[in-house]
Amino acid sequence: MITFTDVHKSFGPKKVLQGVNLEIPKGQSMVIIGGSGTGKSVALKSVLGLISPDSGTITVDGKDATKGDRDAFLARFGMLFQGGALFDSLPVWQNVAFRLLRGSLKRPRDEARDIAIEKLRRVGLTPDVADLFPSELSGGMQKRVGLARAIAAEPEIIFFDEPTTGLDPIMSGVINDLIREIVVEMGATAMTITHDMSSVRAIADKVAMLHDGIIQWTGPVGEMDNSGDPYLTQFISGSAEGPIEAVR
Repeated sequence: MITFTDVHKSFGPKKVLQGVNLEIPKGQSMVIIGGSGTGKSVALKSVLGLISPDSGTITVDGKDATKGDRDAFLARFGMLFQGGALFDSLPVWQNVAFRLLRGSLKRPRDEARDIAIEKLRRVGLTPDVADLFPSELSGGMQKRVGLARAIAAEPEIIFFDEPTTGLDPIMSGVINDLIREIVVEMGATAMTITHDMSSVRAIADKVAMLHDGIIQWTGPVGEMDNSGDPYLTQFISGSAEGPIEAVR
């Protein structure tokens, strides 16, 4: 569904992506891991066209991601943002139905609200939450609302940006389980970026290790622990010793 071919991206003298090659199969969940500042978010934003690669190509369903009708292209995606990114001034249901209230996916207001409440139920929230504001919700509830928004328009592809950041271990487990259930249920293609290994094990079909601007290793999640790759082994173990230098 998504293919990176020799993708490079620099910001001034800083080379972030230095020849990324990666295939994300249709209907599978790919988790990209790596330390902070290794280019995970840049890779994700490049697919969406928020960042333009300096060279190389990114295709989505066989078509160049930088060409064609942008509205139609973006309508295929859902996104769960790292910090929730809810609109403080809008009630929960309007956050969830944000894309259904405007643009090419616009639905009648009553229908959009009904869909929002249905998606809130899907992530374990009751209909009374719909009329609350984000400030009235806990961090875990806000993350669930973000997940409901990500799936509200029935996207083919869903991106998850550090989905458990700021959550306690129990709530992280709940969110991971929800993500896995929903991706399988929808048959969606998922791309997640994280450094949380519990998320990796819970939601990945395949794993890719990004370091020094290239994919150091990729394979099924079940082969991760016995990969033999020194970068991946060090990252999984959290060891200070290895080819990945700790920034002090």
